[in-house]
Amino acid sequence: MATPLKGRTAIVTGAGRGLGRAEALELARLGAAVVVNDYGQPGRDGSGAADTGPAEQVAQEIRAAGGTATAHTGDVADHQQAAELVRLAIDTYGALDILVNNAGILRDRMIFSMTEDEWDTVIRVHLKGHYNTTHFAARHWRERSKEAGGPVYGRIVNTSSEAFLAGSAGQPNYAAAKGGIVGLTTSTALALAKYGVTANVICPRARTRMTEDVFAGFGTPDEGRLDPLAPEHVAPLVGYLASPAAANVNGQLLVVHGGMVAVVERPKVQAKFDSAKDVFTYDELDALLTPHYKDRPPNETFAAAEVLGLKHD
Repeated sequence: MATPLKGRTAIVTGAGRGLGRAEALELARLGAAVVVNDYGQPGRDGSGAADTGPAEQVAQEIRAAGGTATAHTGDVADHQQAAELVRLAIDTYGALDILVNNAGILRDRMIFSMTEDEWDTVIRVHLKGHYNTTHFAARHWRERSKEAGGPVYGRIVNTSSEAFLAGSAGQPNYAAAKGGIVGLTTSTALALAKYGVTANVICPRARTRMTEDVFAGFGTPDEGRLDPLAPEHVAPLVGYLASPAAANVNGQLLVVHGGMVAVVERPKVQAKFDSAKDVFTYDELDALLTPHYKDRPPNETFAAAEVLGLKHD
């Protein structure tokens, strides 16, 4: 069995269940020592008391398979606790090489019904949580690079969602946070490339505690076969992006599910209009833009799968 991550240390946030668990197990299978982070709250909305059980259970699972793992049960959305997570990896294993940000919650509501707390909490866990861990990992790699006098090894894999690509009517907070994560990733990729660090972002489709109702009618597995929306379909891509083989993959957005990986291009200009004089007039814009949109219904929406040209099985 190939072990391209042997001697490397990884952090996986939200790794007590679902996607994070599958990713932690895959990184360990590829040879990495894994710090399994999970705050352990039972509700997918972040409710309930923190529980050390999920993180420790996954860490034990890794150790039982012959791997190396340590559990961490802090809240990555808390700046200080995120710092402690990164410090734990460094103090325990000597360095941090791989950061996989996966932790998240849902508080779904239509925009006209959403409370300020429902907005703030989702943005805090997803977007600030990604920022916090990335901030401290980036500081570590920058300091190591200065000491080494050149590039070091660093990999960041962030988790977005197709919800940001085409919106999600009942998830304005989630869609906004996931779009922000893409911007954070591309900015980080540019900033850290000279230190030898890559940063990429995935949009996974997986049947987990957070998406069990969303995907209830999709991809029912055949008897004896792996669910096409199982998190295990996503984990190998994370392992690859964390590996030396992906040294030239940086600032990329990839959609992954059910044995499929799609590389998403950066946005392109669909059409371009120039003003006849220095400044557009209303009449000029009306003459140019109204015909461009005349065949598009004002309430037209697109499922993310349609935007990407991808369909569920």
